[in-house]
Amino acid sequence: MSERIRVAVVAGGRSSEHEISLASARSVLAALDPARYETTTIAIDREGRWALEPGLQTIADESVTVTQSLPVLADSKPAEALGRVDVVLPVLHGPFGEDGTVQGLLELAGVPYVGAGVAASALCMDKDLFKAVLRDRGIPVARNETLRLGDEIRNPFGYPVFVKPARLGSSVGITKVASEDGLEDAVVLARRHDEKVLVEEFVDGVEVECGVLGNDRPEASIPGEIVSHGFSGADWYDYSAKYDEGGMDLEIPPRLDQETIARVQELAVQAFVAGECDGMARVDFFVTREGEVLVNELNTIPGFTATSVYAKLFEASGVPYPELVDRLVQLALERHERRSRLRY
Repeated sequence: MSERIRVAVVAGGRSSEHEISLASARSVLAALDPARYETTTIAIDREGRWALEPGLQTIADESVTVTQSLPVLADSKPAEALGRVDVVLPVLHGPFGEDGTVQGLLELAGVPYVGAGVAASALCMDKDLFKAVLRDRGIPVARNETLRLGDEIRNPFGYPVFVKPARLGSSVGITKVASEDGLEDAVVLARRHDEKVLVEEFVDGVEVECGVLGNDRPEASIPGEIVSHGFSGADWYDYSAKYDEGGMDLEIPPRLDQETIARVQELAVQAFVAGECDGMARVDFFVTREGEVLVNELNTIPGFTATSVYAKLFEASGVPYPELVDRLVQLALERHERRSRLRY
């Protein structure tokens, strides 16, 4: 029997999506066949300190004693663990995990890892830059106005309008603004999370999500339609709708004609390629009442529990969760092997 593949699952992190990351990690660890994989867990607490954990149970224990705030130190146990594994599976969401920072550390360490690289992670995390790249490639996106520090607050789109931090996830810091009276407060809220803020046009239509899997030959999943039932008073796909039980329904396939579904899949792959992504991504869309398909954003590390949208989309596409995790590990190893032959 061949040796087991040594996998380190990195989870937690400093962002507001800390708990979601831990839930994703528990699902991933449960899906990794112990006959094929030897697993270890590196948990990052909310202050950014790294702890080496033995496995599935203690990752949920917020009282564990962390060992290092800088995992690159030579005497760091987490760094030693990274040096001994065959592949790292980061299931970190939001800043300090999904934005290229951890990916850069792993590149410096020469360790294979699942998912997008440094540039793709940073680009796709920044909704302003990501949209600019997609526009340059002719991929349709919702219009936005970008506000940097010192800029006058402006909204050229009328109302309602969305105001959001440029580099955050899970609908944190986002406001649907109904009139000019609420615009300034919405920008102030968004700037608690990011110095760059987007004012984005309201698109009246259906929210659809599509998974992508692969490296140089990415494949799109069957898309799914988001039917939101948020409990916080919002009439859109807010944090409550995403994560509270019963907050949303996922219609697979979406209630759209086949031509539109194919267009969603086509644009999902195009956005993945334009963003220089690898491994996995979930691409979020608006489909207008006139049938126009617009890319909203791309998540390079989508929520990854067995019941998350990304996993459900691929399950409906014939790729069950354990196989999905297997394929992502193999894609990471394949990319690392291919790039190891490059000369620098």
